[in-house]
Amino acid sequence: MENHQSEDTHIKPCEYDPNVNQDELIMAQEKQIAEEIKANTSMIGSLQGLGSLAKEYSNDPVYSSKVRTLLPKFSNVRRTRPDGNCFLRGFIFAYLEYCIHHRDELTRFKKYLEGSKEELFEMGFPKFTTEDFHDMFMEVVNDLEGSGSVGRVEAVCNDAGTSDYLVVYLRLLISAHLQKNAEFFSFFIEGGRTVEEFCKQEVEPMYRECDHLHIVALTAAIGVGVRVMYLDRGEGAAVVSHDFPEDKEPIIHLLYRPGHYDILYKA
Repeated sequence: MENHQSEDTHIKPCEYDPNVNQDELIMAQEKQIAEEIKANTSMIGSLQGLGSLAKEYSNDPVYSSKVRTLLPKFSNVRRTRPDGNCFLRGFIFAYLEYCIHHRDELTRFKKYLEGSKEELFEMGFPKFTTEDFHDMFMEVVNDLEGSGSVGRVEAVCNDAGTSDYLVVYLRLLISAHLQKNAEFFSFFIEGGRTVEEFCKQEVEPMYRECDHLHIVALTAAIGVGVRVMYLDRGEGAAVVSHDFPEDKEPIIHLLYRPGHYDILYKA
């Protein structure tokens, strides 16, 4: 699960009581953890040197060794809130940050966004709510066209209302791409579910973690290259990377640790 307990979170252990519904107790604990994470963690953190990651794993030989292989390639990291939306928050922050330095890409993205709303309508997404999410995204892009700065992107992505609207719209874009290409993606969905069922259960709801299919769909839909660096306990001394799509030069770099994504910056 992605709702990791932060260092400042203190959850009291509960003794077993046969008179208490244990499922409800677990749900209450999860809610408490989520609320404390929300209270203590920014949606997008400040820029940190990659040395902070090395320090974090100084007592873990496997992770520490792998982090050292990242140091020559990457200089900084931005932490994202571990609330199930971390991939999407990391993606949109890194992409908008790239766009303010590459205005041609901002123009291309704006044109894509303008046409995306009608496509969602044609696929049966509810007009009233979809339009609200779309309009907020357009408002952000138009604002960045005029006053684009890293500080402005930070402010936008850390404003709860705005950030959540952007995340929801990205989820709709992912869902639309998966459903448009259902014949292909159906082979990768487990549990006997249809692509539409998978989207309703795992893609469109907030706080649902993103997996490989989400990333494939989003990068293909928008036409943006993303490289994910996988920091885990897999074999080998180096951190394994994967590009989405494989034939596109990545402009966004994300660090994956089991259940969580942060933003990386090239050295």
